[in-house]
Amino acid sequence: MKIAVIGGTFNPIHSGHLFLCEEVRLQYNYERIIFIPANLPVHKELTDRIDPLHRLEMVKIATAPYPDFAVDDCELSRGGNSYMIETMTDIIRRYSPEGKPGLIVGDDLAKDFYSWKDARRLAEMVDLIIAHRLTANEEPIDFPCKYVDNLLLSISSTEIRQRIKEGRAIKFILPDKVLSYISQQGLYK
Repeated sequence: MKIAVIGGTFNPIHSGHLFLCEEVRLQYNYERIIFIPANLPVHKELTDRIDPLHRLEMVKIATAPYPDFAVDDCELSRGGNSYMIETMTDIIRRYSPEGKPGLIVGDDLAKDFYSWKDARRLAEMVDLIIAHRLTANEEPIDFPCKYVDNLLLSISSTEIRQRIKEGRAIKFILPDKVLSYISQQGLYK
């Protein structure tokens, strides 16, 4: 099976994540996109900390209606810092993908890809797929990669958390069932 992986805090997962993954799936003919919630991200500060199991549950809820999307909790199960080299080694071992798996990375993180643990080895074992988040330009990086032709949607989990705190509109930027879960659990208040 031809797979791609997207990792992240998903704090919370939102419509932008889902839309981007569908763009990648269609443009590069992946059969499955695997969402992997980070345990302790090393390239991003985990603010508004909630129990990681809440983040995992929201990803499961958001992806459940879509058979081409799957969720893997390997980083949460492994514990400690989340290093993509360890995750992709594990994913390749367990899933035995057809060809190199795709690794979806936002352009905001791609510029510092060189600083990732074992970046060279990671870049050799995956097809690095860069998503536009900050700019529509294709900024060069020192690793082989391809860009997704995606819409530049300025939806961020940080802004969603702030909007929840302020009681502002968030409907339609989150899947309805994720919104219900956040409300039921009293998250981000």
